[in-house]
Amino acid sequence: MSRGKRTKPRRAARAHRRRQRSSARRFVVLLLAVLIALLYAGPLRSYYDKRELVRSEHAQVALLRSQHAELKRQIERARMPEAIERAARRLFYVKDGERLYIVKGIEGWRRNQARAGR
Repeated sequence: MSRGKRTKPRRAARAHRRRQRSSARRFVVLLLAVLIALLYAGPLRSYYDKRELVRSEHAQVALLRSQHAELKRQIERARMPEAIERAARRLFYVKDGERLYIVKGIEGWRRNQARAGR
């Protein structure tokens, strides 16, 4: 009988120690998981920030490319003889044999025409 009584407390003590070790292991594993999560948080945040920056820069590049293409088209149009002539006439250039006439008071004439045409 004395032997049976001794084994039960020993078994209970062993089970209790096993539970304590098990919960200590769980705590250590949980602590390691939290530590790893904290260590990854900064680089992950940085990664997502940089990824967003790259997206916005790609959009900026696409916009600049389209503007570049439009400017190239404008240059090609400006090289046409008709465009050169229009630009020269805006600067009051005339061709050989032509006379330059400067008409003053056009704005007043337009206002009078608008009033009369009401």
